[in-house]
Amino acid sequence: MNGLVISVADRAALDADLVGPKAANLAALARAGMPTPGGFCISADAYRLQLREMDLERAALRYGEADTGERRRISVDIRLGLYQGAIAPAILEPALASWRAQRAESGQPGAVRSSALIEDRAGAKFAGQFESFLGLTSETDFTTALSACWAALWTTNVRRYMDGNHLNPGDTAMSVLVQPLVPALASGGGLSKTAEGEMLISATWGLGTAIAQGEVVPDRVILGRDLAVREVEAGRKDHSDQCHHHGSLKPRKVAEALAGKPCLDGAQSRELGRYLLAAEAMMGHPVEIEWAMDAHGIKLLQVRPLDVGEMPVPDEIWQDKPGLRGHPAGVGWGAGRAVVIECECQLGQVAPGDVLVTRIAGPALSHILPRVSGVVAELGGSTSHLASLARERGIPMVLGALNATGRIPDGSLVAVDGIAGVVRWMDHDAVGRDRRSPKIS
Repeated sequence: MNGLVISVADRAALDADLVGPKAANLAALARAGMPTPGGFCISADAYRLQLREMDLERAALRYGEADTGERRRISVDIRLGLYQGAIAPAILEPALASWRAQRAESGQPGAVRSSALIEDRAGAKFAGQFESFLGLTSETDFTTALSACWAALWTTNVRRYMDGNHLNPGDTAMSVLVQPLVPALASGGGLSKTAEGEMLISATWGLGTAIAQGEVVPDRVILGRDLAVREVEAGRKDHSDQCHHHGSLKPRKVAEALAGKPCLDGAQSRELGRYLLAAEAMMGHPVEIEWAMDAHGIKLLQVRPLDVGEMPVPDEIWQDKPGLRGHPAGVGWGAGRAVVIECECQLGQVAPGDVLVTRIAGPALSHILPRVSGVVAELGGSTSHLASLARERGIPMVLGALNATGRIPDGSLVAVDGIAGVVRWMDHDAVGRDRRSPKIS
């Protein structure tokens, strides 16, 4: 392969400045003997070549000095150009050759995922902000997904996220990771170190998108550093995501007997624990992983740095207040006015310092994190994309809190413990009756 298309097995795939941290970390896992799906990368050099071939490179470089209006125009022009333009032959020919070889060898549809140079780094995970396409079978679907991953670097949500991290899309590039799809019986995530010093694994039936998007309450497995399984909390997994045709996902209803049954047995949980410890040792700091299990066993799909918060010390005034327990999915402890919303169109009601209470907490809500003091949701788990973004920003979050939107009164004062996974509330009259004043962050 050339410098534009690189096998994950090639030593060049260890270069995060060429293939992005997502792909480079995956290549490092494979070289360390851990199971991965393999695959190949369309490198950052290919993205830069495509911009030059379409005469978009100068516009990208101008972005940093442009005013707000011109930045919008530049972003739209580059996105449309990448969506609509023909892929340069120097990229297309080796990319299609690798795609055909992978399809023939694996017999599986493909998965096409972003691996931007700026994602999966400490302090800037970009979890759920870019594009992933699963279950692709045709060459047309593959090339369309490649163009869409390139263009994702210039979307409004990504640029907003970059602004918050003082980053510029014109200063970076997008690599793309192409892998065989793992026909998952179960999938999930894992944290190599919680604030209590334990390991955490989340799991659901089918593909892991249901966890990543905060659509189910996954199983929660706690392991000690000695790999002892200390706690298994079955989730509420009423549907599983399965691949349909042309890369679309089709939710399937999970049988009632399975919805509350753990996806992993003790041996499988301990195997994931060993991978967490090995990945942590390889990277030199706590990590977060994504995994999938098919009929042949477990495969690791991703590893990224993990932000670990310290155990909070909540104000004792909250200890006797009504509470809900869920999955700890952020860091720290905070409090504020509860704003209960039913859909994203109501997000304008959330003021700085409020606690957002909602049903589904997907990565589309990432833009509200800078102004809230906490998030509570009925669905989701500790390894969802939004949870990763909350840990990055130090936002306390509790997910999987049953009937939170029905039980927590809108406008009440709420305390969110993102480490213990507990949310408590009191009404304004209770605050006035208490001689002490609760901390409102």
